[in-house]
Amino acid sequence: MDNMLTRFRHADDKLFYRINGSKELYRSFFGYVTHLGGAKFSVGSIFILFILGRYYGWLMDTVIAAAVSLIISHILMMLLKKGVKRIRPYMTLPGAIIHGYQFKDHSFPSGHSTAIFSITIPFMIHYPISMLVLFPLSWLVGYSRVVLGVHYPSDVLAGAFLAFVTTMAILFI
Repeated sequence: MDNMLTRFRHADDKLFYRINGSKELYRSFFGYVTHLGGAKFSVGSIFILFILGRYYGWLMDTVIAAAVSLIISHILMMLLKKGVKRIRPYMTLPGAIIHGYQFKDHSFPSGHSTAIFSITIPFMIHYPISMLVLFPLSWLVGYSRVVLGVHYPSDVLAGAFLAFVTTMAILFI
């Protein structure tokens, strides 16, 4: 079991270095993209979607699902961060490039990935055509977290998975 975990960590580190070593132009672009998963944008988008839902009633069930998914997944994400206590890669990996804000909390799972996927998954389920825009957008936010040096790839995948499981529980249980 320890050998498998060691191999996983090695693969995670290797993928981190490959993504994090991007050119400065990419880091600048992803410095903007990453905010789509931030607290201000997440809460603001839910607020705007609620307003739109009042005018377009067919949208409201999806907006409520996205809001509940965001709240519940955020609580679970905070509990996981406190329980797992994974140190951010720029603090532990030599040569990791940090771009932007240096977070001091724990790394696992990615809160930005959790947030963006919590909001977009209900829309992708209810309106499958939206997946053509929302999935790449969500993926870019997650990818940005690794480019900027604040998360390992597995943190991002865990955040997306947490959002997926939370949304499925809300919609289908």
